[in-house]
Amino acid sequence: MSYIDVIKEKARMDRKTIVLPETTDKRTLIAASKIIKEGIADIIMIGDEEKIMDGANWLEIELDGVTIVNPHTCEKLDEYVNLLYETRKNKGMTPEKAREILLTDNLTFGVVMVKANDADGMVAGACHATAETLRPALQILKTAPGVKLVSGFFLICVPGCEYGKDGTFLFADCGLNQDPTAEELAAIADSSAKSFQSLVGAKPIIAMLSHSTKGSAKHPLVDKVVEATKIAHEKYPHLTLDGE
Repeated sequence: MSYIDVIKEKARMDRKTIVLPETTDKRTLIAASKIIKEGIADIIMIGDEEKIMDGANWLEIELDGVTIVNPHTCEKLDEYVNLLYETRKNKGMTPEKAREILLTDNLTFGVVMVKANDADGMVAGACHATAETLRPALQILKTAPGVKLVSGFFLICVPGCEYGKDGTFLFADCGLNQDPTAEELAAIADSSAKSFQSLVGAKPIIAMLSHSTKGSAKHPLVDKVVEATKIAHEKYPHLTLDGE
């Protein structure tokens, strides 16, 4: 069983509700159908029900069991408007602007649903840039307690590979922070280790990488990784970690 299968099984055992806002993208429709069929999560799709079902029929897939929420007819719209307003009023948000955003931006609508505890999470990025996807989450949900830096990672499973955890690797941060400081790199190592432990259920062994191998090259970027490794050893002594 691959670790993707392990993660799916964990999801089935602790079934959550996930919002999918990009319902005009066929990949989203196909994913929703597969998730429901495999019993991985409960799905909420945001958009016009007729258009979503037309898309499903065109793709010849079933969306039985999916909940569709149309912002324009949502019974909780006023509640969501107030929640968005209260969360962002110090940044100049007004009730009128909050309503306009929720009726035109499915990403923000989905994040507000999570904020209101009507969903456990949201998956997006199929047809939006990273910045567009992250912005409402950072503005409305913010980071977890004790976490100052948001970072991203890729979980990669290589069949038949003897390295990693049975061929499973986590790479961070490959798509969010362009030029993190040494302190930030150390923090990314710690948060990524927690993610690996949570998702894979194995003790992480961390490598702090640069284009140099044990001093084979001299460069300010190499020096940064050396410093990050030192900081990580000092701040997070529980980590099994080595580096440049």
